[in-house]
Amino acid sequence: MNPVDALIDALPAGRVLTDPDVAGSYARDQTFLQPGKPLCAVAARTRDDVVATMRWASEHRVPVVPRGAGTGLAGGAVAVEGCVMLSLARMTAIRELSPADEIAVVEPGVITADLDRAAREHGLMYAPDPSSYEISTIGGNLATNAGGLRCVKYGVTRDSTLGLEVVLADGRILGTGRRTMKGVTGYDLTGLFVGSEGTLGVITAATLRLRRAPAVPPVTIAAEFPSPRAAGDAVAAIVAAGCRPLLLELMDRGTLEAIDAWKNIGLDPGVRAMLLAQSDGRLPGDAEEMARLCEANGASFVAVPATPEETDELIGLRRLAYNAQERLGACLVEDVCVPRSVLPDMITMIERAAARHDAKICTVAHAGDGNLHPVFIFDRGLPEPPANVWAAADEVFRAALDLGGTLTGEHGVGLLKRRWLALESGPVVTEVQHGIKAVFDPLGIMNPGKAI
Repeated sequence: MNPVDALIDALPAGRVLTDPDVAGSYARDQTFLQPGKPLCAVAARTRDDVVATMRWASEHRVPVVPRGAGTGLAGGAVAVEGCVMLSLARMTAIRELSPADEIAVVEPGVITADLDRAAREHGLMYAPDPSSYEISTIGGNLATNAGGLRCVKYGVTRDSTLGLEVVLADGRILGTGRRTMKGVTGYDLTGLFVGSEGTLGVITAATLRLRRAPAVPPVTIAAEFPSPRAAGDAVAAIVAAGCRPLLLELMDRGTLEAIDAWKNIGLDPGVRAMLLAQSDGRLPGDAEEMARLCEANGASFVAVPATPEETDELIGLRRLAYNAQERLGACLVEDVCVPRSVLPDMITMIERAAARHDAKICTVAHAGDGNLHPVFIFDRGLPEPPANVWAAADEVFRAALDLGGTLTGEHGVGLLKRRWLALESGPVVTEVQHGIKAVFDPLGIMNPGKAI
């Protein structure tokens, strides 16, 4: 029997998609990377679908690439040749939402913003909010340990994940973690799977921590600066002063110009960077102190939006930054992270790399975390970035590591960053990680070639 026929027989009708064009539509993420040709795709609807797929894949030694909405920016969900693309996007149930325990149990296809909206009906919220939160799935967020605008205060996805249901490579079901706020029984397998990019197993449900939503709308500050470095200095001062912003986001001139060309925001010629800060009011005087520190560090203009609608518009523009950058050309999107005290130095190094290699780089940052997203823009139609862009990216990555930072804060390694992994990890870390991979995936079929 043809192996794919055996998979079709093992799953309910319509789950296995064998048409090459249909299967191929699952093969890409948001990167420029050229995918391999998948053998087929599986549109899973239940945990049992995933179990059957993994048992079949282990028996026939077929690689499996799990995916959610395909919004990844590192190549983690790009098809490898001859694989099964296992889509979790149709597993959309919120199995439980407990206001009393402040937790939710959700399937991986739940859209991030939908979970947040469901929580807010009970006075709660789901804190992680990547810019793609209206289209990205919880499963993808878990796979990359996604962050977002609010992570400066509430942490990244791992900080909101209490437990997981995982289907292993051989089809066994593993339960990790707990429903409680505390728990130290055994090794932290939950933390291990969050951020593992589908290389250890397939997450089919997650128990997530919810938090109390602010009782009043947050106070937002918009500050304009004559340089990104000055905005970075303001961020460092805000952090050093002990302020606890709900978000602290930076956009450079190139990003603001891209947004202005699209949305006509009336960008002033002298504005070289903008900082958006929010306080939820839980620390009295926080907003006023952040505004004062912006002015003390060279802000040419500081304002508080007059209405909630104006606030939503400002934050909405920040969330549109990547879409605006994409309008300029093909994008290599990176996300280095450095200690917050050296954020101004990292900003300067990105600008120097752009000038030295004649590369167009537009930078946005979750500045309160030291997490920068330099976006390298190049001509469309090229199979990959030209040599000067790779050279600039190499310089940016090495600068981040030299400053005590990391190659990726929230997008994951995927395929794009593997060429730099040895610079950060070293041989002992690499050996241990491959040993862990072998325990969970001895046949090497789980998203091969990604992450490590």
